[in-house]
Parts: sequence; C-alpha cells; structure tokens
Amino acid sequence: MKPIIAWFANNHVAANLLMGLIILSGLVSLPQMPVTFFPDVEIPQINVSVAYLGAAPEEVEEGVCIRIEEELEGIEGVKEIRSSANEGMCTVSVEIYESADESRALDDVKNRIDSIDTFPEETEKPIVNLITQIRNVLDIALTGPTDERTLKELAEQIRDDIMQLPGVTQSSVSNARPYEISIEVSEASLRRNGLSFDQVASAVRKGSLDLPGGSIKTAAGEILLRTKGQAYWGDEYENLVVKTGPDGTRLYLKDVARVVDGFADTDQSLRFNGKPAALIQVSRMGEQDLLEVSGAVKQFLKDLKPRLSEGVELTVWNDDSVIVEDRLSTLLDSGRQGFLMVLILLALFLRPRLAFWVSVGVPVAFLGAIFLTNAIGLSIDAISIFGFILVLGILVDDAIVIGESVHSRHQEGLGQLPGAIEGAQRVTIPVTFGVLTTVVAFIPLLLGIGFFGQVMGVIASTVICCLIFSLVESQMVLPAHLGHTSVKSPTGEVGMMLVPIAAIVLLGFAWDIRSYIALSIAVAAIVFALHTAGLFAPIAERFIKLQSLFAHGLQNFIQGRFRRAVTVAVNARYVTAAIAFVALLSAIAVLISGRLPFSFFPPLASDQIVAQLTMPLGTSSEVTDKAILRLERSAEVLKARLNQQYAGDPPVKHIMAAIGDQPSSGNGPSPMVADSSGSAAKAHLGEVVMQLTPSETRALPTREIADMWRDANGPIADAVELKFNTNLFSVGNDIDIQLEGDNVDELREIAERLRYKLAEYPGVVDITDSFRSGKQELKLSILPSGEALGLSLGDLARQVRQAFYGEEAQRIQRGRDDVRVMVRYTQAERSTLAALDTMRIRTPEGSQVPFTTVAKAELGRGFSTIRRSDSRRVVNVIADVDRTQITANEVLADLRSGPMQILMAPYPRVSYSLEGAQADQTESMASLLPLYVIALFVIFALLAIPLKSYAMPLIIMSVIPFAFMGAIWGHLFMQNLGYISGLAMMSMLGVVAASGVVVNSSLVLAHNIDDRLSRGQELFSSVIDASVSRCRPILLTSLTTFVGLSPLMLNTSVAAQTLVPMAVSLAFGVLFSTVVTLFVVPAGFVIIDELIVGLKRFFTNSSKALSSAD
Repeated sequence: MKPIIAWFANNHVAANLLMGLIILSGLVSLPQMPVTFFPDVEIPQINVSVAYLGAAPEEVEEGVCIRIEEELEGIEGVKEIRSSANEGMCTVSVEIYESADESRALDDVKNRIDSIDTFPEETEKPIVNLITQIRNVLDIALTGPTDERTLKELAEQIRDDIMQLPGVTQSSVSNARPYEISIEVSEASLRRNGLSFDQVASAVRKGSLDLPGGSIKTAAGEILLRTKGQAYWGDEYENLVVKTGPDGTRLYLKDVARVVDGFADTDQSLRFNGKPAALIQVSRMGEQDLLEVSGAVKQFLKDLKPRLSEGVELTVWNDDSVIVEDRLSTLLDSGRQGFLMVLILLALFLRPRLAFWVSVGVPVAFLGAIFLTNAIGLSIDAISIFGFILVLGILVDDAIVIGESVHSRHQEGLGQLPGAIEGAQRVTIPVTFGVLTTVVAFIPLLLGIGFFGQVMGVIASTVICCLIFSLVESQMVLPAHLGHTSVKSPTGEVGMMLVPIAAIVLLGFAWDIRSYIALSIAVAAIVFALHTAGLFAPIAERFIKLQSLFAHGLQNFIQGRFRRAVTVAVNARYVTAAIAFVALLSAIAVLISGRLPFSFFPPLASDQIVAQLTMPLGTSSEVTDKAILRLERSAEVLKARLNQQYAGDPPVKHIMAAIGDQPSSGNGPSPMVADSSGSAAKAHLGEVVMQLTPSETRALPTREIADMWRDANGPIADAVELKFNTNLFSVGNDIDIQLEGDNVDELREIAERLRYKLAEYPGVVDITDSFRSGKQELKLSILPSGEALGLSLGDLARQVRQAFYGEEAQRIQRGRDDVRVMVRYTQAERSTLAALDTMRIRTPEGSQVPFTTVAKAELGRGFSTIRRSDSRRVVNVIADVDRTQITANEVLADLRSGPMQILMAPYPRVSYSLEGAQADQTESMASLLPLYVIALFVIFALLAIPLKSYAMPLIIMSVIPFAFMGAIWGHLFMQNLGYISGLAMMSMLGVVAASGVVVNSSLVLAHNIDDRLSRGQELFSSVIDASVSRCRPILLTSLTTFVGLSPLMLNTSVAAQTLVPMAVSLAFGVLFSTVVTLFVVPAGFVIIDELIVGLKRFFTNSSKALSSAD
C-alpha cells in the first residue's frame, strides 16, 4: 500500500477524481434503490394444493396428503415436508435448503406430483408453485352501497383501474364471496319429472357450450364453423331444455329448478366503521418501491373521489408507506444526531482542518456503500439504515489514526506533503489489517441461515461495504487532502468545519430538497455577511482557542496522569491482570444471576390490534356474527373513550370487522377455492381490527390499548380461541412445542396436560394448541338391501354428494371471475337432516328407493384439521410470554429439567420438538458458532502476519472477552434506565461485531510497541511510551464509536427497539475494551515476555542438569 499512498498523495487530481467517482456512483444509485420498511426475506418453499371438494379432513389426509408425502420423499434439497388436511383441501409445504437449487427442486416436485395416478376422482388438478412473497402496501375500504353485488362490482372496477397504474402489479378484492350459479332442484321436482341429478347436470352440459366445428374450404375462401350456445347468466340457464317428450313438448330448466345467480354460500362479510364494506388490497412484489406504489394509488384515489356516486367512500388504511416514512425518519434522525456528535467531538480534539477531512470520509464511504448495496440487490429499509448507523463511528477510526499520525509528523518538522505521505505510510499496516479484522468479524453474520440470518446479512453487507470504501478513502484520498490543503488561518479552518456541521443540522429543519437548498443558501449568506463585516474572524479565533484548550488539556492528561497510571498498571502487572479477570467474572455472574432475561427476537409493535376469534368448527355464521359484533362494539366504546381523553391526538382511527375469514392472517378461504369446503366452511372464524395512529405520535403503547380492549370485552362464551395480536411481525410464537405421533388421541391428551402445565408459570399467556374438534358428521354405509338392488357404496356416496354439496355441471369464465355452476338440492332441503330421510336413491335399473331402506347414517365427530410433519401427525402447543415476568427460555429450561419427561413417559411413541422462535434461535446459534470460531482464527492470522509473532496476537485478542463484559454491564445499565428489557439475539450479534472492532485499538498499540522494540528500545519503556503516544487516537476512535451510537441507544421509538441491543453491545463493548487496551494490554506484554524468559531459563537449566547427570 505504501507506493499507492505516495502516488495518490503526489497526484491529488487522481485522488479527487477517485473521490468524485465514488460520490457520483452513490448519488446515481440512491434513487434506484427500492424503499421498504423491512428487507424482503425469502424462505425457499414450494407449495402443493389439491382440492378434494366436500371431503372430510380424514378423507383428505388418506386420499391425498399421505400419497403426496410418500411420493416426495427423497427429493434432493428438501429440508422438511409439512401437510395440512382441511375440509375439502390438502396443502403440502415443502421447505428446501437455502443452498439448494430452487428451480430444480420445483421441477422435481412437479414431476413427482404429476406421476401420482391414485388420487380420488373428485380431486382437482394439483397446483404446484414456488412461494413468492407478496407484501402489503395499503388497503382501501369501500363503503356506501348496501347491496352485496353492487359493492363487489364497484370494488372490482376500482381494482381493475388500480392495476392499470404504472408500477402496480398486485391488487385484489379481499373477503368478498365468489360468484356462483346454483341450480336448486327439490326432491319433489325430481320425482315429479322422473329426473336425477345426473340427468339435470348432463342437460346443462349439453345445452350450454361453445364448440368449434372445423371449417369449410369453399372456392371463395375458408369458412369457420362454430357451435355457440354457452350460457353465462342465470336467466340464460333457465331457458335450457332438460327433457323432450315423444310429442315434442319440452321441459325447461326453469320448470324443474330454481336458478340462483348469486354468491357461493361461504358466510363471508365485512364491515368498516360499522358499514358494509369491500376491502381492496394493494401489494408489491420483488424490488417494487413501496413509496412509489403507495403514492400512485393515493393520487389515483384523490382523482377518483369527485367522480364517485353520492354516499360512496374510499378510505385508505393499513398504509405501510406511513409506517416506512415515520420509522425510517426516526432512524435517520438518530443517524444525523450521531454524526453531528462525532463531528463536534472531532472538532474539539483535533484541528478543525484535520477534523474536516476526517469527517469527509463518512459520506464518501456511505455513498460508495450505497452503490455496492444497490448492485447486490439490497433496499433502503430499517435494517440497512441501522447498518449505516452502526458503522458511523467506526468509519472515522482509520481516518483518525492516519490523521493523528500525519499531524505528529508535521509537528516533528516534516513538510506538508512529505509529512502526509510518511504519516499515512507509518500506520498503513495497523489501519489496513484493523479494517480487515472488522470485516472478518461481520462475515459470520453475512453467512447466517434462516429468517434471522437473512436479516443479519443485510446489516453485515452494509457494514462491510462501508468499511471497504472507508479504507479506500483513508489510504488514497485522505493523505492527498492533508498534503495539499492550503487552509491554515483560523477563519478558513473553522469555515471548513462549519460546512459538514451546518449540512447535518439543516437536514433536521428542511422538509424537502428545495427547502434544504434554500436554507443552505441562507446560512451561507449569513456566514459570508459576518465574514465581510469582520465579525466571523473573532468567532473563529475564539473557537480555535477553545479547541486548543481541549487538545492541550487532553495532551497534558495523557502525559501526566495517564502516564503515571499506565506505569503503575505495568509495574503491578499481575494485580492489573487479576483485577481484569475479576471484572470479567463479574459480568459472567450478572449473566448467570438472571438479571438480564434473554429473548430471541423481541416483537415489534404494530399500529394495529387484531382480535382473532375462533369458534368451534361447525358454529353457524349467526353465532359467530354475534360474537364479532360484541368485539366490534367494545372496540367502538374504547375508541370513543380514548379519542375523547386524547382529543388533541386521537389514538384510534378505524375499526374493521370480518366474519367467515381472518384477512390479516390469511386463514380464510382464497377466492379460487372459497367454496371448496362446502357451506359455511369458515363460518366459525372472524376478526376485528383496530387501526391506531403511528406509535411515534401516540401517547399510549399498542399493548396497553390491547389490554384495555381485552378487559372491556371480557371472555366470549364457547370461543375456542380469542387472541389480541399487537405485533407487526415476529419470527414465531415465544413457546411452540410440537408433539409428533400417529395416534391423534394421544397427541390431544398430551397437549391438554401440557397446556395446564404452562398455565402454572406466571407471565405465560394466550396458551392454546392446534388441535380442533371437527364438525359433527354423519358416516354413511350401505345396507345389504341396497347391495341387493345393485347399488354400491360409491353410487350412494355420489348421489348424496350431488344432493347436499352439489354436482359441478360447468365452470365458466365471466370476465375475471371463475364461476361454478352447481346442481343441488334447494337451500331449505340442505338445511335440515330430515331431507336425508326423504331422499330417494336411484338404482341402476332406474327405480327410486328411500334412502333409509338402502343405507344407514351414524352420527359422529371428526377433525377440523389434521397437520402432519415428515409423515407424522402433529399437534402444536403454543403460548406467548410477558417478558417483564418470565422469558420463554426460562420456561422451556424448567420444562426440560423434568416435567416434560414426566408428561411424555406414558406415551413412548410420541416425541416432541421446539418450533417457532425457539427453532430459529437454535438454528441461528448452531450456524453462527462454528463461523465465529473460524472468524476468530482468521483474525488471529491477520494479526500474526503483520506482527510476525504468535504471542502478540494473543495479547491483542485478549480484549475480546472484555467486549463481552462491556456488553453485559452496558445492558444492565441501559435496562435500569428503561431503554431495553434484557438480552436478545441482537445483543449476541453485537458482541460478535465488537470482536473485530475492539482489536483495532490493540493492534495500533501493539504495532507501535513492535516498532519501538525493533529500533532497540527497552521493553518496559517501549510499552509505556507506546501507550502514551497511542492513547489519543485510541481514545478518539472509541469515543467516536460510542458517541455515534448514543442517539440510537437512547431512541425509544418502535422502529429502533429491536436494534438497540446490538448497538448497546457494540458501544459498551468498545468502551470497556478501550480501558483494557490502555492498561491491561501493556501489562500483558510484559507478563508474556517474563513468561517466555522464564520458560527459556527453565529449559536451559533443565538441559544443563541433564548434561551434568550424564
């Protein structure tokens, strides 16, 4: 690097052009980066869906799910196969390893599924696709029309218009019942007209169709032949001929049946602020910019509003762009405040001219990193911005070391350019290898797996990109600036330092680019006026005097008190080492004491409260609606009370209620298979969503409002589950214990006992399990009398299915809607058990016999959903915890210490595993630990290479455990102040990152000691002098790191809460390690030297003793 440094320092034009290229690349890349709140985390997963309409979960499991699982076994790259057998639908999720080839795995799964030829005849074609994440942008609530068809048609029209907007690719109408044409035939009509369901369905298929007939090639040309008679609407179906008599009379469909052109009987409805509503959801995919999509949609709605009919309202809610702007703005404020504090610190302890050029490296490195992160596909989001804030104080470390070295050469009498070159070259080895050790420390985070690994990979990528350009700027650009700048007067120096400070301060006042430029011009004009009037020079001179006072004060402290202190530490080196060891043990004691509770990934509070209600399967929509109405009314009462109490800034904005679906969780039926499970299949589900104002402007936290709502509503009778969700997202339930076995009764019994056991722990809330009893069911079987008439069980099942579920006569495409044409009993007959007794079964000879004479029905109850994992049935027991009372790790540790074994002992064929957040925690730790060990070895190698020693790197790396100590004590301190609740996985990752940062200062010190020893200086004086000479850059680098992270550590916003633990670990880890570097490391050098000398003397004496004995 030394020739490169000299060349760029002598060719300052090249250095400036390099800096200009980096800045230009970043500025060009910045507008191209998509803006999101959270990085797009993709977990590779293939989904297989097979509709088996009208079938019970057990039939779906045996007929579809098990056959798919058996066929998919052994596919390369498959991590886990999970299946879910619901009423009328089998869903199989195939999770593949992140390192596997997704396209190849998808092709293998498709080929295996296509080879299955043993599915029941009633199943539909399997749908196999690679899951692509579709992320919500905003929701639009449409209210006004009270007629369901009018409401849906208007919503679909608006949806189609939104899809025409540039940049919008995903929009759908949610929780709207699909269209369906129901041909309802009564048993009496069938008997009166001598018809069967097969004959009616066949007549519909034959009478309603479009069929190409080829072509006639005439001399005049080719003429196409087409049979055109497809019916699309109910009245067209009514005029279809069902039967023709010998005398030419015709029996029309309207004569034997009632044709209902309406909606599928799925019991779905939606209310928004108490009014019937339709919900239009706008989403994004891939690298689409959230702010651009949201802006385009909101501008469209603004233009559409004057054209809407009277009474029609469109309300935008659940707008993620508002969350993004508010929360990213909060993080950016922390970044600006941190950079401003770093600038002020540099200006106080370094000459303003030097501080200016040191600070220039930060925006240059940021813009270079923006160019690289855009090239690798990252976005501007809360995590990447946190990465920039995290590295803010670290970026100036190498520039401070180089700048201080250059300043020392200038004070020794070297010229400006030679001093800059020699000063930069003298410290190029510790600076370069110091940056490399920091990069290596972040590499384990870059290679993590799973959800958490991808999140940490964004932080690591951002930090590494910044460090790369920081090294380039400090080695190739900074020496040229320090060697050629001609500004030396107080006025010029202070003016230079004011530029970045003013630029940062004005960012807090400007509201857009134009205002920022205007404010900048105004400030520049004021400064110029002061300078012209001769008022700026006295201010500059006073600041220079103040700066000199700080600088000389620091220097006097270092030469006086610090020199004496480090001398004492080296003289009493074994006492110093003992004190350091005791301090390290104190941190371990704090950790073991449990004063810092650990949670894997603390949930991020949302600006919505979602009350999800699950009633027993088979509950009528009327009962569910009453329960939802109760939730809705309690929410409205709470809204009125809170909005009156906080009239200046009302916390509650809107309330939406859904029946027959849970739109926020995706548990409801999709539009394509909404009626797949028969009538009212989802009538037991519902939810009420309370939309709040952004948390940054709200006095009450989301969780507190949710608790008020829960208390105001009270328990709901017969509810299987009522859960108030306040999380924006989470990596899974705090406690998720998966029980695996083949006997569902055993799984149910263990799950029940485990729920009672979890309830004994204080702070464990929302305890439930995934086992749900199914609907009551009539199990049909054929009697010998029926078999004697030539009937089979299949004939019986098909005719019963036709009557009560229906026979799909056709499926037509009406615009964008897929409409089923169903032939079935009337609504009245499908609503009573008596209709089964009066039903007539058609024999192969064409006669009709009562159902009760050929078959029998036994009443029972099945399952609502059968979940399977890796070919075994599973039941999950889940719960959340109140972290102020207990943590999930404490609960699970206690369970595994004995109670869990006692629960499982009577059931040897049942096993259990941890899922949810605990599974992610185990997976993350298992992948991180070996990578961290490798990183430590690479750091050791990077230290050993420039120092040419095996012992010195060990002394330098001895500060790493003290980074852990600083992190523990820092967490305890911040916990007592109320900024964090305890340790998190982010805290551990902060320690990993600090491992690379803290060795930088030790490397600078060790390199100086080694340099002095190479010049023949005695060890003791070398250690003392090196500590004194390197004290200033070491202190400044540590303080800039701590100060740069301070605003983020003190940030109480929701956006920062997940990230604060990592900042605390890094900031306090660096701070504590600095003390160790300045006092313990010098003592360690002398101790190691004495040990080496002692060992040599021991082996020498031993050798002499052996020689004498011979």
